Amino acid sequence: MTYVQGFVVPVPATNKEAYRKLAADFAPMFKEFGATRQVEAWGDDVPDGKVTDFKGAVKAKPGEVVVFSWLEYPNKAVADAAGEKMMSDPRMKEMGASMPFDGQRMIFGGFTPMIDERSGSKTGYVDGCLVPVPVGNKEAYREMAVKTAALFKEYGATRVVEAWGDDVPDGKVTDYKGAVKATGDEKVVYSWIEWPSKEVRDEGWKKIMADSRMHAGTMPFDGKRMIYGGFAPIFDA
Repeated sequence: MTYVQGFVVPVPATNKEAYRKLAADFAPMFKEFGATRQVEAWGDDVPDGKVTDFKGAVKAKPGEVVVFSWLEYPNKAVADAAGEKMMSDPRMKEMGASMPFDGQRMIFGGFTPMIDERSGSKTGYVDGCLVPVPVGNKEAYREMAVKTAALFKEYGATRVVEAWGDDVPDGKVTDYKGAVKATGDEKVVYSWIEWPSKEVRDEGWKKIMADSRMHAGTMPFDGKRMIYGGFAPIFDA
């Protein structure tokens, strides 16, 4: 089964190109250690929330943009081995010596996909979500996700991934649990939807929200604490 390492990063807007270059510099190493894909998506349509939001998740400061980023691996074993190699690789230390963002506020974790519906088309835009889900509702959430993924694909999405929190560490400043105010019996789901363009995404969402199938049933999580936003890929390898 595939495995996902997900990241949310606060980056000064003025450091956009420096961040993109750093991601490109890291890409060959990630591939060498087994990663099959690396995506860095720049915050574009990231709304403020009443309870939680992406900016609050990383304590973003004025002038900072939130990046939604992930690495894909063939399985957890490869991802774990890659992590060990990276920590001891001098290239990692050298390239990370001058990061164009505050690493203490970056949040990261490992996630196991529950569903991965795709068509293989090129990605032009990404909707990213973080969702607090009670452990006891895992199957109910998966069943709901399967149904909504079909709707997203019907209205233009090229891929829908819902990944269950597996290795989500506590952080000193920020972390996934704090981002969605997760309770002790909840797991964090790292989720994204890929679209061919922002235009297709915007039109797709209009149709989805008007579709009665989207509003059928009860959500198996607290939607008030779900975090979501739109992101434009700046690096996809």
